[in-house]
Amino acid sequence: MEKRVIRSIGWLMLAIVMTFVLPASVSAQEYENTPVNISKEKVRVDGKVCYSHIVLERQTLFSISKAYNVSIEDIYRYNPSVKENGLKKNSILIIPCNDEPAIHAAEPEKAEASAVQPPADGTIHIVKWFEDLDVIASKYGVTVEAIMKANGLKGRKLTKRQKLIIPALSDIVVEETLTEEIPSTEEVETPVEETEEPVQEKQAEDRWIFPNREVSVSLLLPLKATGSASSRNNMDFYSGVLLATYDLAEEGIKTELSVYDTADGNLPVTQERIENSDLVIGPISSGDLSRLFELAPDAKAVISPLDPRAEELVGTHENMIQAPVPHKLQYEDLAAWLKEDRKYPDKVIVITEKGARPSTAVDMMKAAVDSAGISYSPFSYSILEGRNVTEPLIKLMTEKGTNRFLIASESEAFVNDVVRNLNVLVHKKYDIVLYAPSKIRSFETIEAENFHNVNMHVSLGYYIYYSDKRVMDFIMKYRALFNTEPTQFAFQGYDIAGSFIRLHSRYGNRWPSKIGDNEMQMLQSTFDCMKTEDGGYINTGARRIIYGNDWSINKIK
Repeated sequence: MEKRVIRSIGWLMLAIVMTFVLPASVSAQEYENTPVNISKEKVRVDGKVCYSHIVLERQTLFSISKAYNVSIEDIYRYNPSVKENGLKKNSILIIPCNDEPAIHAAEPEKAEASAVQPPADGTIHIVKWFEDLDVIASKYGVTVEAIMKANGLKGRKLTKRQKLIIPALSDIVVEETLTEEIPSTEEVETPVEETEEPVQEKQAEDRWIFPNREVSVSLLLPLKATGSASSRNNMDFYSGVLLATYDLAEEGIKTELSVYDTADGNLPVTQERIENSDLVIGPISSGDLSRLFELAPDAKAVISPLDPRAEELVGTHENMIQAPVPHKLQYEDLAAWLKEDRKYPDKVIVITEKGARPSTAVDMMKAAVDSAGISYSPFSYSILEGRNVTEPLIKLMTEKGTNRFLIASESEAFVNDVVRNLNVLVHKKYDIVLYAPSKIRSFETIEAENFHNVNMHVSLGYYIYYSDKRVMDFIMKYRALFNTEPTQFAFQGYDIAGSFIRLHSRYGNRWPSKIGDNEMQMLQSTFDCMKTEDGGYINTGARRIIYGNDWSINKIK
């Protein structure tokens, strides 16, 4: 049985080094040139509009630089690790957009900080998503009441990234007060000896009980599928998990990480090990997950990290967590978004392809719109009619409000034609918004400009918002540790490990019952888990992005 256990930062760093000795990586520049399509993604980096380009197999720096009309030195400047280590498939390049002027973004953080001034001997604490007043008070050695008084708080509820004044110990006046809510004067006063023990029990229930507890994690991934893309992706996922444990250690959260290679369908782990693990991440496929549940039916918590098809197992396994947002829930979120946005005298038009083959995805999209109770006009045509559909569409539209379109199709050719026609209508001065499923972002034949022209709204399971400081911090740290660029799989490993290990550290063995109470906004994923009727948990945390007319892509949820 192959097993690696990481118990300290020192061993963690050794494991990180060893991990990347295993696969023989080949620079993308050793292959022949491959055509490069301009990315549909644009981000702002230091006020400059940039493309976010995902490197495909056999692409080279030369071909990428020519496609984007930039120099190789420009690419090096924004991606310093590439100069030393070359390109890596699925890595993300930040490429400056030379035809866009630099835009200096506002600095809300500085403005916000100026509104909260610490006392002379105090400090400012920025609230993390997993912290409450008890945790913060314990960290600084002050009382909850002192923090509430210093900040004028009337209740215990905090928000993420809220700034709190932490008073200096010398400024705190010790008073004889209760640590819980003060009862109203109408209540009958109860003798201390009768209430002291229950109060202590309630405090213990609400506190972060095991802030420094070691969390035992088993990670099951197919790591040795030599030379395959899936193997490289899984190694990237593993790297993200390692970096998460590194960051958790800096927070005082210890992780015992055991790694098992499940390549070729192997399951080299014992029932005892799985059932003694606080958390199991993997295996990848739904078939391997089924075998794991047969081996260890009493596993405390098993996370399905990547396979959307594993959703079917959640209904019969109460200890399972489905991390990827199912497509059905993405469609339902898109329909809900459309319903939220619509107002009088807007029009909603749902476009389908006439004569298309039956599709489960299309059926789910149409069902989501119907279930949302949205009044809409259906419009169906074949791609051969594409040049003659603008006039019939205009008859369904309004000039007084916004025309909100949803395309229920997975055909790239048909979707491309619909988007082209919508752009024609935009040029005719109609107000148009397109609502689209996440798959549309993978269609390479559609010009990125057309997405921005129709103000496209997309609901999706994963999205990396590069304006988030946490994302840039992660990228810089990942580059420093691994000498390469993080892929989407590295982000996913980091998000899953960081989220659920923190939850266990906070709540101990009762953490699964708290999953539904904690929405976790991570780097590329949002974990907002819902308990199924007789089974486990499904992540409903779909993200929403909008393609703006100024070439921006904004995350709004």
